[in-house]
Amino acid sequence: MSGPAAISDGPYENVTSLFGEGWEHLEAPPAEADVWDSPIPLGQARALPPFPVDALPTWMAEMVAAVAEETQTPADLGGSVGLSVLSTACGGRAVVAVRGRWREPVNLYTVTALPPGNRKSAVFAELTRPLLAVEKVLIEQSGAVRAEAETTAKLARSAAEKAAARAANAEPEQREQLTREAIELAEAAEETAVPARPQLVADDITPENLATMLDEQGGRAAVLSAEGGIFDIIAGRYSGTPNLEVFLKGHAGDMLRVNRQGRDAQFLEAPAVTMGIAIQPSVFRDIAKAKGFEGRGLLARFLYSMPRSLVGFRNLTPELIPEQVAETYTKTLGTLTLAMSGWTDPAVLTLTPEADAVLLAHQQATESRMRPGAALAHIDTWASKLDGAIARIAGLLHLATHPADGWTLPIAADLMTAACRIGDYYTAHALVVFDAMGNDPALGKARIVMAHLETVGATVISKRELFRGLPRGEFRAVADLDPVLALLEEHGWIRQEAPPVRTGKGGRPPSPRFQTHPTLAQTPRQNLQN
Repeated sequence: MSGPAAISDGPYENVTSLFGEGWEHLEAPPAEADVWDSPIPLGQARALPPFPVDALPTWMAEMVAAVAEETQTPADLGGSVGLSVLSTACGGRAVVAVRGRWREPVNLYTVTALPPGNRKSAVFAELTRPLLAVEKVLIEQSGAVRAEAETTAKLARSAAEKAAARAANAEPEQREQLTREAIELAEAAEETAVPARPQLVADDITPENLATMLDEQGGRAAVLSAEGGIFDIIAGRYSGTPNLEVFLKGHAGDMLRVNRQGRDAQFLEAPAVTMGIAIQPSVFRDIAKAKGFEGRGLLARFLYSMPRSLVGFRNLTPELIPEQVAETYTKTLGTLTLAMSGWTDPAVLTLTPEADAVLLAHQQATESRMRPGAALAHIDTWASKLDGAIARIAGLLHLATHPADGWTLPIAADLMTAACRIGDYYTAHALVVFDAMGNDPALGKARIVMAHLETVGATVISKRELFRGLPRGEFRAVADLDPVLALLEEHGWIRQEAPPVRTGKGGRPPSPRFQTHPTLAQTPRQNLQN
């Protein structure tokens, strides 16, 4: 059998080429470009949305904008105070029937953080002035009733005391009859109630006095203050121990019983507390450390606002509040407050089917954002109350839009949409505030890692190399990096490479390696947190 024929070295002029002309000059195709998506920013210096003033009823939106202009303050402050003012007027006097047995009272807790010198007191004064005017009217209107009740009570007590004296001094055959009469008169005197002097707004008040105010004012009270001292009081400035009960139940509308030595028991079936507070940003860190605030859920009840200060950029000759705007605001808020003041059993506000659909869509979005690793997972306690707060805001916007007869009309879809916009505003700010309060420990450590990656400028780094360059006070073991690396990967700042194929047996497995986003080596550090 013969072998294969020898192949000639050429030439091969009669062979057709498998390649087109010029193929010898072609270059190999470039490797696919390493594409990165834009990373999600970290840190509390992120851009925050402004308060959606146009979501408020026109009469209030115009006043909030005018006050912000004259005082040269962020409209966020006026917007939150405006909602607190509406809550003061309507809280405890209306509930929103959301779906099934789900009911939301319309009282709110808001807190706005601004540094000193931002004219917080001026904003509070302008927006709460009509409430104080209504309070004065209510005091005058109730004057005759209170005077009559006081006189009746005095006469009843006097008659009971005289009857008791007659029974005590009576002959035996008359004592039984006179004793019965004295008891009846004593019971009548006990049942003669004297109405308290009306009070809509408090400022510096202890939890014990707030419970008393609720008892006297039909279960409704508002704490509106341009200072954050109320948080010190809640934390136990005077008592030494936190007293959260009245604030927790006053937000939810849960039954409250107060029994104190030497005092009559106080029973509040459905208390409604409003809180509208302005504080300095540093207070957020202080209240986060206060015993019981987070564990009992008090912090989850507040709607947070952290606007940018305008100090240093203010117009020194601003437009003043137009008289017509101020008059309309005063008249409309006064009408609403007086109309709601007479309600003892709260008005029940219903939703149109369209409004219910708007709220349901927002609920679905909120629910998905609370899943593990999602945007609201680390503040799920707060986020779980978000849609209830939106329903409350919708109720307030509805009553403010129809101040004379809102309780006869269902809440429309456009007002629920406006309430959702306001809820989204508070969500964005809550993420920053809870970050400032240290609610997500991995976030602070993520900043440390990002700063280190920027410093070394590595495009690829192993987990072990990264650990060696980090401070041991923050990262005591390599495993401490796991939640931080997961967070950075979720935000698109790093991505893990596929592990190399291992050819041998035994030995320590290679440390995971991570690619870093190009901007970590190219962008100045201050831009990373914008």
